[in-house]
Amino acid sequence: MGKDKIRKFAENKTFNNVIQPTREEVMSNFLYKGNWKEKFFKNDNPIIVELGCGKGEYTVGLAKYFPNKNFLGIDIKGARFWRGAKTATEQNISNVGFLRVQIELIEYVFSIGEVDEIWITFPDPQIKYKRTKHRLVNPIFLDKYKKIMKEEGTIHLKTDSEFLHGYANGLINGMGYKVLSSHHDIYGAPEYELPSYVREIKTFYEKMFLNEGKPITYLNFKLKA
Repeated sequence: MGKDKIRKFAENKTFNNVIQPTREEVMSNFLYKGNWKEKFFKNDNPIIVELGCGKGEYTVGLAKYFPNKNFLGIDIKGARFWRGAKTATEQNISNVGFLRVQIELIEYVFSIGEVDEIWITFPDPQIKYKRTKHRLVNPIFLDKYKKIMKEEGTIHLKTDSEFLHGYANGLINGMGYKVLSSHHDIYGAPEYELPSYVREIKTFYEKMFLNEGKPITYLNFKLKA
């Protein structure tokens, strides 16, 4: 492990907005499950989760945009979300946190109906068929999300992958769920009516893809008919 990663892992341990449980701790009556508002955020505001949050730009950006909501970035790579945790700490953004855990354990992290919204921003599209089970919008993951989300909760997917966008659209419709908004190029077609933060908040990868001329897609859906 490089010195920079070691430094970031060490600094993560000093941040009050970072939780890094072991797999065993998560799967054995996890302390925060069902108690995120009371024990971590210490308020009764809605909880919005970003899965595979990377450097945490979107988690922090949304937290700034919505000070009366709670935001939790989840990623297994702590050296990546170190940046977001440090920014939130330095800027005293109190409605944001980061959790280092595998996304497949999401049901052990939250209670039924505890999450209001989920954001998935620029995940690996896992294009090969044998990698389908690793896509963050496959049927197994959607079933997990449905259990932890409120009935009216929504999921947002931003990606540069036309493949993943099309796959997700087909899957959502095929499973009988409701697509609220679907766009193939949110910056190339400004006539699309979207909430301003969908365009204004950009991740590191999003900026890189835009510089390469790639269209950015957006999908918003509910896990109910």
